[in-house]
Amino acid sequence: MSNLELNREGKTAFSFEVLPPLKGMGTEGLFASIDKLMDFKPHHINITTHRSEITYQEVGDNVYKKRKERKRPGTVAVAAAIKNKYDVTVVPHILCSGYTKDDTEYALLDLQFLGITDLLVLRGDKAKDENIFKPVKDGYSHALELEQQINDFNSGKFVDGSPIKATVKPFHYGVAGYPEKHEESPNFEQDLHWLKAKVDAGAEYVVTQMFFDNEKFISYVKAAREAGINVPIIPGIKPFTKLSQLAALPKTFNTNLPKEFVDEALKCKNDDDAKALGIEWCIKQCRELIDFGIPCLHFFTYGAVDSVRKVAEAIY
Repeated sequence: MSNLELNREGKTAFSFEVLPPLKGMGTEGLFASIDKLMDFKPHHINITTHRSEITYQEVGDNVYKKRKERKRPGTVAVAAAIKNKYDVTVVPHILCSGYTKDDTEYALLDLQFLGITDLLVLRGDKAKDENIFKPVKDGYSHALELEQQINDFNSGKFVDGSPIKATVKPFHYGVAGYPEKHEESPNFEQDLHWLKAKVDAGAEYVVTQMFFDNEKFISYVKAAREAGINVPIIPGIKPFTKLSQLAALPKTFNTNLPKEFVDEALKCKNDDDAKALGIEWCIKQCRELIDFGIPCLHFFTYGAVDSVRKVAEAIY
C-alpha cells in the first residue's frame, strides 16, 4: 500500500481492522461482520496477529501443566481468505511479540506465495504474565529490527544471509504511532524519535493507536511533521460502545477521554445509551479529521461493527 495508492481517489479512504476467529471457530462470523462494511468500499482490511500465551491445564489431583496456546491462529490464512472472497487489499500484522526470526521468515514466504505484499509491522504487546516486554529466544525487541528483516527479504536475502533465488515482490509496510505516547516511552519526544527511526527505516505510513480527543491527534501530526516525519499518518478510530469502557479504555490503551465526552457518558443510563453516544461522538471526530485533511480513517471493529457501520453511513 504505497503512499500514492493510499489517496488514489482524492478523498478520505475507509479501512478497518478485524481479528482472526478464535481457535476452533470458522470464518462465518468474521465474514458476516465484513459484509456489513463492504458497502463503503474499504481501501484495505487489516488482520491482527496474536502471540501465544501461557495457559495452565489441570492434569489431575490439583496439578497443572504449563503450556503455550495461541487463541487466534491463522492471520496469514485469514488474510488470504478475505482477499479471495472480497478482492480487497489485505494488510496482515507482523509482530515481534511471541515470534522468532524464523517464524517471521516463513510468514513472509507464505505471503509471497499468496501474492500479499502489504504489512503492518509492530512490536506487539508484552505477554500477560510479564511486567515488561521480553522477546522470545531468537526474536526481536523492537519493530526496527523486524523492519530490517523485511528490508533484507525485499533485497533478496534470508535471515541467515543466504540469497533468495526466487524473484521477490517487495513488501510495503506501515508502523504504529501513539498520539498520547506509548505507555512504555519516557516522554512524548522520545516516542517521536523512535517513530522517525521507523519511518527512516522504510515505513511508508503510520496508523495510530485509538484516541477520542482530536486535538491530541492534530498536535501529534504537527509535531511529527516538525520532526521530519512526512509519510501519511492515519488515525485509528473506535466508537465507544459500553459504560465499562470509561475505565477500561484509559487503562488498556493509555488514551485520554475528554471531559466533554465523559460528562455526557456519565449521564447514560445503560449501554444502549453509551453506544448511541459513542456513535455520535465518533461521527463528530471523523468529520473534524476529514476537514483536517487525513488520507484515511481506519476503524478498529472488535465489538463495534454495527457502530462502525452507522458512523460510515453518516460520513461516506
